[in-house]
Amino acid sequence: MIIKSIVTQLLQFPLFQGMTVADMDNVVGRTAFGFHKFSPGKTVVEEGQPCSQLYMLLSGTMRVESRADDHSYRLTETMAAPMVIQLDVLFGFTQRYTRTCKAAAPCQFITISKAELLRLCEQHEIFRLNLLNMICTQSQRAARLPWRQQPSTIRQKIVRFIEERALRPAGPKVLHAKMEVLAHELAESRLNISHELNAMQDEGLLHFSRGIIQIPALERLR
Repeated sequence: MIIKSIVTQLLQFPLFQGMTVADMDNVVGRTAFGFHKFSPGKTVVEEGQPCSQLYMLLSGTMRVESRADDHSYRLTETMAAPMVIQLDVLFGFTQRYTRTCKAAAPCQFITISKAELLRLCEQHEIFRLNLLNMICTQSQRAARLPWRQQPSTIRQKIVRFIEERALRPAGPKVLHAKMEVLAHELAESRLNISHELNAMQDEGLLHFSRGIIQIPALERLR
């Protein structure tokens, strides 16, 4: 019963989709998984921390915070299970988290060490292909960003600015940025940015106060 429960939980994630019952029994029986719980407010991973294992969110919600290199602004997203935390930094040139993840509600995770992940890749072709597909898809999406049509209005610029920094182009977001910083990043005047944010607030698309822009649903801004 316990093995069946773990198999069901793992099949939520694209890494394991398409694997046979025999494959999953082998994975669960021979893989050293970690099981973790985090209460609200607890840090799961922190920006700059070495990435030595894969965190898979089974249940609950997290707040994911991303910051500019100069720390002049930051974006916070609320992400729900199932999701994998930063698969893209498990390998490659920089193997450190670039975002800070904290539990927004009670969270449960399964973790897999890098060594166990490599063993699964070696022993299960479907798992290896799933991993490659996920990494390649992220790379292809990033490669297309510079080729998209540039926004022509201030509203489009604001939406594009947030979309390009978000993990998902939908859901609740909170942008912490002073008006002067946002104006500089968008190459617009502070007054024009203020007028557009006020218009969007009047339409019920967001709420902003000093240095904080709260967006209930990013997809509604398009």
